[in-house]
Amino acid sequence: MSATLVVKELAAGHGDRALFSGLNLVVAPGDVIGLVGANGAGKSTLLRTLAGLLPTEAGGFGLNPPSAIIGYLPQEPDRREGESLLQFLARRTGVAEAQQRMDTAAERIEQDPDEYGDALERWLALGGADLDERAGAVAADLGLAVDLDLPMTALSGGQAARAGMGSLLLSRYDVFLLDEPTNDLDLDGLERLERFVQGLKAGVVIVSHDREFLARTATGVLELDLAQQQVNFFGGGYAAYLEEKAIAKRRAREAYEEYDDKKSDLEARARMQRAWMEKGVKNARRKQSDNDKIGKSKKIEGTEKQAAKARQTDRMIERLEVVEEPRKEWQLRMEIAAAPRAGAIVATLNRAVVTRGPFTLGPVDLQVDWADRVAITGANGAGKSTLLGAMLQRIPLTSGTAALGPGVVVGEVDQARGLFLNDQPLLDAFCAAVPDLQPADVRTLLAKFGLKAHHVLRPAASLSPGERTRAALALLQGRGVNLLVLDEPTNHLDLPAIEQLESALDGYPGTLLLVTHDRRMLAAVRTNRHIDVRDGKVSVR
Repeated sequence: MSATLVVKELAAGHGDRALFSGLNLVVAPGDVIGLVGANGAGKSTLLRTLAGLLPTEAGGFGLNPPSAIIGYLPQEPDRREGESLLQFLARRTGVAEAQQRMDTAAERIEQDPDEYGDALERWLALGGADLDERAGAVAADLGLAVDLDLPMTALSGGQAARAGMGSLLLSRYDVFLLDEPTNDLDLDGLERLERFVQGLKAGVVIVSHDREFLARTATGVLELDLAQQQVNFFGGGYAAYLEEKAIAKRRAREAYEEYDDKKSDLEARARMQRAWMEKGVKNARRKQSDNDKIGKSKKIEGTEKQAAKARQTDRMIERLEVVEEPRKEWQLRMEIAAAPRAGAIVATLNRAVVTRGPFTLGPVDLQVDWADRVAITGANGAGKSTLLGAMLQRIPLTSGTAALGPGVVVGEVDQARGLFLNDQPLLDAFCAAVPDLQPADVRTLLAKFGLKAHHVLRPAASLSPGERTRAALALLQGRGVNLLVLDEPTNHLDLPAIEQLESALDGYPGTLLLVTHDRRMLAAVRTNRHIDVRDGKVSVR
């Protein structure tokens, strides 16, 4: 079904904190709207509101036709206990809910036959009739070689990522709301997602921090600017958005500087005119000889002229069209604190084998030397995270040996951001990781990463994925490290933060192990070695 989503004057916030207001948007069939903004600007809130999961604070939205179906696929697809892979796919595609609605309508078919007809039509439109067959074919195509009745909780991280991709490929919504679908996808998955989005006839609103993905898919960009409290829409693709935003920013600064210069000049002229006027008044009051009436008259006349000029200048200042100074945007200024250098050899694996269920990594022979900068790539499920765990001695080896060199201090940002997944307040969890820092210093450090007073006392697990990622990056600045291990660090980070991370990595002097599928990060970050992991086998070049 061709459907159009129309949003008018929409507003949203968290308690007393406004996120955005006056949001207007039209998403027509075939539109791909990239939704961008800093972490916490309200991107996920907007998608959840449009999906009907959150109430509107002001304004509203509608579908044309009203019977069209919106599909919302959130970030971090939850794995529910006891839910099979097939049930997961049915839930994410909306088929499970449509089936339940149809079953309920069937029980009341005699009282309301139209209700059953509508429910059946929705179930068919979502692809319920042949979901099982299509699910098997899509899973096979994705290399997800598992029984569809297998519990989702039994899948590896890579398999779960492929299942999430499968749920998207199987979906038949009229409007798609996609919240960071690029997270955890390997290069093959990203290419599949790009082809899927580019081939959709439905409208799409998509949150992604993958710059290359946005450049290849977006037909328009909606920016939620929390700092300026503005909502800005940019026609054209992502590259056009970046160019137009840079031009608008420059013009706004130039307009303010022109206004400020003109105002300053007029104010200086007014001050000078008043000074001359006051001097004239003093001279006129001086005792004059009785026969110097003409000179006295001229001085009074000159004083009045200066007063008139000063008043005229004041009116010119009042008539100036006020141009507000563009607010300076908050920017993450990230540094990675370096510990004293370790020995010449940082980490080694010798004939190392890790067996986890049916998966085997190795045998691996690998040596990482001081100041090596290593990019680690490979498909989801190939064993990249397992390799990191073995090198850091976090995962026990089935055979072989693993060792870290003397003086190695590890700093890690793992995929799950595991240090901040508990019910401790963020402040307490962070202080426990850096006991040498005082709580006041921890608050200051977290504030530099955009985590303010209303964040630090919340349970760490209640933070958004982007906020947990910022906390993990702050930890790298709070304690010195000389072996930096980053496992998909760009997941959930906003675009300015990704660029700051790339800049910080450029100046980091220690050893780096970087796992990422972000194509622009791979091109931007300087590396001298490349490790490729395929089906548990490791090759180095």
